[in-house]
Amino acid sequence: MIQGPTVVSLFQTTGEEREKARKQLVQKLKILEEHALGDKKFSGGEAINLVDIEFGVLAHWVEGMEEVMGLQLLKPGTLPQLRQWIKNFKEVAVIKENLPDKAKLLAHMKVVRELFVFNVSG
Repeated sequence: MIQGPTVVSLFQTTGEEREKARKQLVQKLKILEEHALGDKKFSGGEAINLVDIEFGVLAHWVEGMEEVMGLQLLKPGTLPQLRQWIKNFKEVAVIKENLPDKAKLLAHMKVVRELFVFNVSG
């Protein structure tokens, strides 16, 4: 649902096209927030389950994408449940202990971005 052409489009595009892709992704994240989270701490309630683990990539990658690409997907005031879910998810001991190194993640994302932009424009 989330990892589709929209995420790839963020890496491949610049300018107006990237903004269009960002808006599309935010709309998909709103659907996720509304249907999977509601007012619960995690998708299943008070403890993480397989749905949370499946979407766990969002917890670390979204922040990295924002930093590498200089855009905001989770602006303050938007997607409040998703923002809280990310915070809650990253505080679960087993998740916290296994998050990838942020510097390595950012370096990887920069390389991926450069490859995508080069392949599209070059």
